[in-house]
Amino acid sequence: MIHRIFYFLITISPKTKRWFWNKWYTIFALKAPNPEFRFMNYGYDKDGFHPELTSSDEKERFPIQLYHHIATLVNLKGKSVLEVGSGRGGGAAYIAQNLHPAHMTGIDISKTAVELCNSIYNIDNINFAVGDSENIPFDNEQFDAVINVESSHCYGSMQSFLGETFRILKPGGVFLFCDLRETSALEDLFVLFNNSGLRIIQHQDITKNIIEALIKMSTERKNAIQKSVPGFFRKAFESYAGVKGSKIHNSFKNGTLSYVSACLEKPI
Repeated sequence: MIHRIFYFLITISPKTKRWFWNKWYTIFALKAPNPEFRFMNYGYDKDGFHPELTSSDEKERFPIQLYHHIATLVNLKGKSVLEVGSGRGGGAAYIAQNLHPAHMTGIDISKTAVELCNSIYNIDNINFAVGDSENIPFDNEQFDAVINVESSHCYGSMQSFLGETFRILKPGGVFLFCDLRETSALEDLFVLFNNSGLRIIQHQDITKNIIEALIKMSTERKNAIQKSVPGFFRKAFESYAGVKGSKIHNSFKNGTLSYVSACLEKPI
């Protein structure tokens, strides 16, 4: 039953899902405070795609590869970068340490998740703060890049988020995006992109890469959830993680859900 609830909240009910996901991420941080549990995304796998990682990062290879895929569509070195929906902070930390932005900021709607990130990471060029995707707490034209990984499906209004992204980006700044959608709703997503004032530089369907990563991560993720999460919450966490056999995983396989990545630019 729980996997059906997650699928329902991904596909419909924008007002309810905004409330739900704030509560869910707070529970996630409280019930799974293990600092080694740094990523929540579905991962990315592709033949020949194998960025060099440190030994500590190797165990999170596939989630990191999703960040590497989207964050290296442009050169972030020396840039001011904002991640909206930073979650447990692993992606923002990877970018800060390996792609060498001047500064990396992560915001998340969950105060508990932000507090967890600030307790885990001690990196000079990164900070985490509470922030709403539809009311981003920064000045106009403040960032060179905004990155958004597997978070926007939780938002009440994608249009409002894109408007805020346009506002805070400097002219010539880029929006780096990847997330899942119902396949039937992809056209609507790209209509929103085209109406946002941002220009699409490139986009691709990476569903196959997500499926491959989920298959390879399923056993380890189930074991980690068994060790880190209290029994009552385990099935919910497994469903959310998209492990093999879950409704989310099967929906990618049968084409009901798709996963896309995109790079958009604010005109100069």
